[in-house]
Amino acid sequence: MTAPSSSAPNFNALWARALIDELVRGGVREAVVCPGSRSTPLVLACKGDARLTTRSILDERSAAFFALGAAKATQRPSLVIATSGTAGAHFYPAILEAEASRVPLIAITADRPPELHGWGSPQTLDQQHLFGGHVRFFADLGVPEGPILPHLRATAARAVDRARSGPVHLNVPFREPLAPVPGPLPIEFRNEPAVRHGRGTPIPDVSEAARELASRPRGVIVCGPRDVGGGLPAAVGALAQKLGYAVLAEAASQVRYALPGCSSHYDAILRDERWARALRPDAVVRIGGGLTSKILQGWLKGAFTVVIGESDNLVDPAYDAALALIGDSAATCRALADAIQIQAAPLGTAAAPALAALWREAEERAASACERALTGLSEPLIARETLAALREDAVVFISSSMPIRDADAYADRAAPGVRVLSNRGLNGIDGVVSSALGAAAATGRPTTLLIGDLALLHDLHGLLAARRLGIPLTVVCVDNDGGGIFSFLPIAQATEDFEPLFATPQGVDLAQVAALCGARLHRPKTANELRVALREARGLSIIAVRTDRARNVEDHRDLHQVVATALGDPP
Repeated sequence: MTAPSSSAPNFNALWARALIDELVRGGVREAVVCPGSRSTPLVLACKGDARLTTRSILDERSAAFFALGAAKATQRPSLVIATSGTAGAHFYPAILEAEASRVPLIAITADRPPELHGWGSPQTLDQQHLFGGHVRFFADLGVPEGPILPHLRATAARAVDRARSGPVHLNVPFREPLAPVPGPLPIEFRNEPAVRHGRGTPIPDVSEAARELASRPRGVIVCGPRDVGGGLPAAVGALAQKLGYAVLAEAASQVRYALPGCSSHYDAILRDERWARALRPDAVVRIGGGLTSKILQGWLKGAFTVVIGESDNLVDPAYDAALALIGDSAATCRALADAIQIQAAPLGTAAAPALAALWREAEERAASACERALTGLSEPLIARETLAALREDAVVFISSSMPIRDADAYADRAAPGVRVLSNRGLNGIDGVVSSALGAAAATGRPTTLLIGDLALLHDLHGLLAARRLGIPLTVVCVDNDGGGIFSFLPIAQATEDFEPLFATPQGVDLAQVAALCGARLHRPKTANELRVALREARGLSIIAVRTDRARNVEDHRDLHQVVATALGDPP
């Protein structure tokens, strides 16, 4: 944790200084402040930053246009800051002009805390989305609290990035004290600078990332969920080869099965503390969406991180990224590989540890252990065998909850052309059948759905639509009569009401579901019968595999132990 600033009298002051510091790091050099009480921490933070020219203007309308003129002339984002109440409303004309002219104007409105809203407190109004759709970006930063200081910095960095194309609005509520009087600071908090954004069409400037990564030979490339592969696997391979990095790729990344040599068993490997320490990287390149494995996400913390993506909504939930490269991911990877200059180690110095080789060793040991251990009809084996049975031109849609976790952790084999899709934006179990059906209809490719019984029942209408529209779909349903993922959580042992309130067994015979939608039903009892059912599925088919939720928890624990034993000590 970073030590608090010795010159910060209280946490409101520290919070405001972190916000202004992040905006200045993003390029802000001009600030216009309007007199008021609630904005005091912000005004003092501006005045106390030597990199910033701060001017005071009485009228908020004039102040906003002054800031707009400064931003227009310099092509740098400028700040205008007002207190709570009607003050910020006077920014509106300048906001509209900034929107029309694409001027980087950053409006900050101080606000009363939530408990003062709605009960007649003076100078208090609803300032959420005060400027409607006329700003490129809006965020309410919340009342200052230690644990979310990294969120403040990351949001400020995003605001400066969005201001490239027009005005943005940040709403900042403060509790007392507003003046710089002594007050308590949190014992621990993170106050490191946030991510720096770079963007371009089709690629951003990669020179800084190339320099930083070239100086860190111990690294990994981590590929999260992504709907489209395109040229990404080859581009990731070129970047990994240039850097000498290992590639850890999720099942739904479109990289795992198209790029030989990816690690698939990282979740099990990193549960072994010896190997987690031995494999710890100095640098990480992140591509794609949020990671399925919490073990992997936690292990990545602390490394120098470059995030590559096409979206403004940067995926960086732990606020670890130092650089964000926004542009075409495949083209950015190729440009980065071309730009990286690896310097040979001076004579007489020890070579850097070959982290990629160590990852290969761990992957081989873990894969071999899983191959030997996964024989009975367990939930990990269902995921593994489902993907292994797919044709080269197939699509597989995988439900959130346990199916995607098992596929990510244990499905290490699939044909290179297989496309793996999953609704991992918000990770819900709703609409999964319909999503798979839409993918099958739109692509015309043979499509398999891997799903749990609750998610299947949640979207029965999707199966009825498959029948009515005549769309072929193979549904592999893990039928453990309830929400199996909850059995892994502490709540499973914490209440006698676990079954009715959390596991929620429905007691539905899937033969009735198959009859309802006119599907062929298969009920494999062994791993071999599952393989046969996968090969023989035609039209609309349901492969219902009965499992036990309690046994499933034990199966996963046993697998983790088998892998740990097979890994042994790191070389």
